[in-house]
Amino acid sequence: MSNQRAEASSDAPADLPCLEKIESPTGSPPTTSLSSLMELENCVSNLSLAHEIVVNGDFCFVPRSPPTNSLEGRVKEIVHLAFWDSLQEELNRDPPNYNHAVILLEEVKSMLGSLLLPGHIRLRAQLDEVLDMELIRQQVEHNALDLHRLAEFIIHTMASLCAPVRDPEVRALQDLKGPVELLRGIFHVLGLMKTDMVNFTIRSLRPHLMQQAVQYERAKFQQILDKHPASLENTTAWLQAAASEESPATDSRGPLSPTAVLNRAYTLLLRWDPQDQKYPETVLMDRARLDLLSQQLQLLVLEASVLLLTCTLFQGSVPFPQGFVGKLRQSVTALLEGSHTR
Repeated sequence: MSNQRAEASSDAPADLPCLEKIESPTGSPPTTSLSSLMELENCVSNLSLAHEIVVNGDFCFVPRSPPTNSLEGRVKEIVHLAFWDSLQEELNRDPPNYNHAVILLEEVKSMLGSLLLPGHIRLRAQLDEVLDMELIRQQVEHNALDLHRLAEFIIHTMASLCAPVRDPEVRALQDLKGPVELLRGIFHVLGLMKTDMVNFTIRSLRPHLMQQAVQYERAKFQQILDKHPASLENTTAWLQAAASEESPATDSRGPLSPTAVLNRAYTLLLRWDPQDQKYPETVLMDRARLDLLSQQLQLLVLEASVLLLTCTLFQGSVPFPQGFVGKLRQSVTALLEGSHTR
């Protein structure tokens, strides 16, 4: 058998890996496991989210919605329409088929439960009593399910839990008559309420995160470094470049100052080539903000250059009316607006 394997290996094309060679690099498993990569991704994701909450005071969660005219938007609309049409068809049967309706009611109960706070003891008890899924299934078996009564309770509960900004949407649910329309509207408004709850939680956590931000980010970065020691190569190169630029200016004044190197490094970020993908890892989460700051700096330099050149060339030969410099600056700003995107 071993001879046959050897012969098969020798007859195989040279560009195919030999699976019989256990020590072959092509057959060796990757050094990083999938679970390790997923753990690293979760770590980076949590770090980015916490950093954005702390740095961006206007940060809020906005559900992603594809454009209506896009392929994804049309597919989503068709799928949703088909789902609700199927539910309508089931409820129109004689006797009605409530299987999917019961599943939706159970999901509504779960969503309402996720909106309850620890102090909502009585409301939670009412929710368990009215939306008792075992009782609802028994009512379905005896064809005694009253969807409108359950919908009224759900809408009343939503009205007591929603933010004031959602009051019009909740009141609009009371005007819906069909069970499918009611369920569809309830799910839509519940989705908005869950978004409101997420944003409320973010606002509540922001002061606490700001107190622990430095320690948290330092711990997360250390966790990433422990798993991937070479994950700060770009940061190292960035700081080395800043130190090399700063060293000629400090030769006569003694050793390099860490603060001066760091200041020089951040100055380099304001002149960073957008095509350069080797962005420092430690400031990668702030790249969008730094790029915007860089664009504003470039526009400011251009404006100052135009104003200085204009005043230098025409001062004395052409009298400037009052407010001319301000109007010129506004005109230059308007002309240069969006120039970085062209």
